[in-house]
Amino acid sequence: MKNAKTAVIACLSAFCTILAAAQDKPHGLLTDLLEHTDKTWGGGIEISGAPQNGQNVQYAEIASAHPSFSWIVPRDGTPAMQTAYRIILSDNREDAENGKGNIWDSETVNSKESVSVIYAGEALKPNTEYFWRVKTITDAGGESGWSDIKAFRTADRLEEYKTAHYPIVKTRESPAEIKKIGAETFFIDFGKASFGQLVITLDSEKDGAHAAVHLGEKAKDGRLDRKPGGSIRYQRHELELKKGRHTYRIEIPKDKRNTGANAVLMPDYIGEVLPFRYCEIENYAGNLAAEDIARESAHYPFDNSAAQFKCSNETLNQVWDMCKYSIKATSFAGIYVDGDRERIPYEADALINQLCHYGVDREYSMARRSHEYLLERPTWPTEWILQSLIIAWNDYMHTGDSRSLKANYETLKARTLMALREKNGLISTKTGLQTPEFSASIRFNGKIKDIVDWPHKGILGLDKNEGGETDGFVFEDYNSVVNAFHYEALKIMGQTAKTLGLEKDAAFYSREAKSFRKRFNNAFFDKENGRYADGAATRHASLHANMFPLAFGMADRKNVKSVAAFIKSRGMACSVYGAQFLMDALYDAGEAEYALSMLTKTDDRGWYNMIRAGSTITFEAWDGKYKPNQDWNHAWGAVPANIIPRKLMGVEPLEPGFSLVRIRPQTASLEWAKAVLPTIRGQIRMKIENKKGIYSLRVSIPPNMEADVYLPLPEGGGRLSVNGNHAKTLPSDGGPFAYAGRLPPGEHRLEMTAK
Repeated sequence: MKNAKTAVIACLSAFCTILAAAQDKPHGLLTDLLEHTDKTWGGGIEISGAPQNGQNVQYAEIASAHPSFSWIVPRDGTPAMQTAYRIILSDNREDAENGKGNIWDSETVNSKESVSVIYAGEALKPNTEYFWRVKTITDAGGESGWSDIKAFRTADRLEEYKTAHYPIVKTRESPAEIKKIGAETFFIDFGKASFGQLVITLDSEKDGAHAAVHLGEKAKDGRLDRKPGGSIRYQRHELELKKGRHTYRIEIPKDKRNTGANAVLMPDYIGEVLPFRYCEIENYAGNLAAEDIARESAHYPFDNSAAQFKCSNETLNQVWDMCKYSIKATSFAGIYVDGDRERIPYEADALINQLCHYGVDREYSMARRSHEYLLERPTWPTEWILQSLIIAWNDYMHTGDSRSLKANYETLKARTLMALREKNGLISTKTGLQTPEFSASIRFNGKIKDIVDWPHKGILGLDKNEGGETDGFVFEDYNSVVNAFHYEALKIMGQTAKTLGLEKDAAFYSREAKSFRKRFNNAFFDKENGRYADGAATRHASLHANMFPLAFGMADRKNVKSVAAFIKSRGMACSVYGAQFLMDALYDAGEAEYALSMLTKTDDRGWYNMIRAGSTITFEAWDGKYKPNQDWNHAWGAVPANIIPRKLMGVEPLEPGFSLVRIRPQTASLEWAKAVLPTIRGQIRMKIENKKGIYSLRVSIPPNMEADVYLPLPEGGGRLSVNGNHAKTLPSDGGPFAYAGRLPPGEHRLEMTAK
């Protein structure tokens, strides 16, 4: 026993030594936002070692002649701020190992930049393998050792800037459960649904025997549901067996709708996939063990350990787990699509997907690729055209890389929809301003239409008692929701122009945003009732007319309370898409308790309803009765995957690339919550306890990042301590919070005690 304990201690000591060594040098190296540039896949399966001759291999290709480099600054014992770096780039591993950059040596650069540092040597060559590494100097630990070497390959053709991306990969998964439910029938559960293919090994005493293989997403009464309804997937496959023991791959047929002209197609090396969790095998007299059956799940590379969340509310834990997994499972196409029914990218899906992906993984390339794909192939809703600017700005704030903004600047300008502005200063799609020239400027073939939310009343087989998801919104020539998005687009365009050094444009758009906000409030705010109307000529007020202006910061401070009260009176009168902006609006208005009740509600208009129905991936709609043709694999239903880190735990970037972050938790009545949240600079770790009048926050801020930290301020005030020292409760930027100050990297303990 003593020897065993000694061995365990020695093992832990060795592990800690390895971990410490890893932390003493830069790590998490990204080349053009990709971490796994040194991996190779064959048919989507990762290859260890050299590929075999003639093997069809896949790898990430860097397509920019001057890519960006990012890294996580080492802790050096005490987390610190970087003061300088040195990068070397070689065309052979030996030189890189010896600290020689035969292609480029940045030499020591006095800079705190550790994300999206642009390669400044001569343009890279196509079809070439390169090796780079970096060392840093910090204000606490001095000079670090060299990072591990990161290899990458360039594409056949290089451009000055082009977004890089991973190939689609496969993960081979065993069943969670196998049940024999009849003499020749097996029921197999893989635990969660995914987009994949089935590989099975079966025995047969003769040639020509037939087994039936059923695949699907939904179970009913302990069996696979063969009539699941809507767009929930089910397929039957007849399998002709050969004598002896053989392995069979079930060939998934192409669906005419989701492999059409506008769909994102699966690459040949992956093949067609089907979303399924369950499998039934009939007419098979042999035995079936776990090693005989596997699902090969297709997805974008994903780090399951990048993000974690647990709290005192088990419903919220289950919602988080489902939403986090949904982002991985729905990444099967390599571009954000709207689920399996169409497999078409839409801006609204992409925006929610983007924020959720940032919330659950340190991965930025899929969001950028999807955004730029949609800039070339926009979709029809007016608001979704405007959302391109929000997506573009999110990309910049999370990566610190402005190249996409610069490359697409003119397109983004057109998508502010200034060309649709009427004499009254508002924009409209219904007053004859959609000329061919306008359509060409936004790259859309046709005319765009206002959507507000989806679906609308009376379509897609909705029951006559179901009114759609717009809360009775009254569509007029001048639509408050569309104009709220226009304001947000103007605001972002001003920030974008400033980032790119275009001072004249920056001044113009900032001025336009400021004046438009006043114009919007004059046109749509109902002073008598303290809420926003749907249109300029109606007094009807919907949830949507109020949650969008509140989410975009358009309400005057004196009116925030009344607008929030109206929003709360409407409940969840929006779709799973609209819930993104509802939750943003509630948290930004300081309505954390009500927001928590929305996240954890268990009726048929909440996320838990998806779990109760048996899905492990988020729905396209709250329930089948609200969208009868809905699917069970729609990531725009995964809003909590970003709301929990961004709003409930309160972590959002204030400066590009997370150089400065705001940490403003709004955990409401949760007794405790803990999270690990990914950023491009490393993980932020948080633990919150809220008991007996003491609200405590333990937070670990990664190196080379600073944080403006706030704590909820109790009614009647409270006493604040930071790292054991009494601190003043400084004024916050609005809402019931106390500002604890700007904190440096490292471990911090904050407590707020009610008076």
